[in-house]
Amino acid sequence: MIMQAMWKPAWLEALNTQKFFVACSLHEHAKKNEKNICCLDCCTSICPHCVGAHRVHRLLQVRRYVYHDVVRLEDLEKLVDCSSVQSYTINSSKVVFLKKRPQNRQFKGSGNICTSCDRSLQEPYFHCSLDCKVEYILRQKKNLSAYLRPCKTLQLGPDFFIPHDADDDTTHSTLVDVDEPMGSSDSENLSAPCTNFVRKKRSGPYICARSANRVSDEDMATNMSRRKGVPHRSPLC
Repeated sequence: MIMQAMWKPAWLEALNTQKFFVACSLHEHAKKNEKNICCLDCCTSICPHCVGAHRVHRLLQVRRYVYHDVVRLEDLEKLVDCSSVQSYTINSSKVVFLKKRPQNRQFKGSGNICTSCDRSLQEPYFHCSLDCKVEYILRQKKNLSAYLRPCKTLQLGPDFFIPHDADDDTTHSTLVDVDEPMGSSDSENLSAPCTNFVRKKRSGPYICARSANRVSDEDMATNMSRRKGVPHRSPLC
């Protein structure tokens, strides 16, 4: 009976002993290679690039809060009873700490104190982390299996980003040849054609640049080279 009470599942031990948010040795040259997932079936920490090899396993995402490892309360309650463990709200989600956080200064004031590390807590909580609760249960020689919950499948959330090993496709810009006639450019095709018109001024005619009917170079040169004739004065009387 005592041995059964002291029994601790391997995945629960891995949550306390494995190191998270360190570079993955298998993908040391890849981007976003921090170990932020715990494979409960392999009892080891993995990075997002390792998810493919553990896709059918139970995966638990580990997050970071004030330099400590935390897990969403919703995910952890599928595995173990988290009652009496103080939770915190991060980005509209409740999380709990995995490991104990000893408090250096002595607690003074109202409220509860953690059963393992003497950290000040809010009522009605008695444990500041999952590890503190497990340690308290084992110290009281209670049956730990009574607090565990059967969970055969546990997948990552839909918002979890799994990077792809394939190279990113680089978008190339398309350059238009300078010798290409203006009529084939996209900007002219999208613009509405302007009615061809000629305005006579002192310096000569002006022709619309967006004319639907183009003017030849010879006509343009002829129109631009025209000048007014020499004015004739009336004879003197």
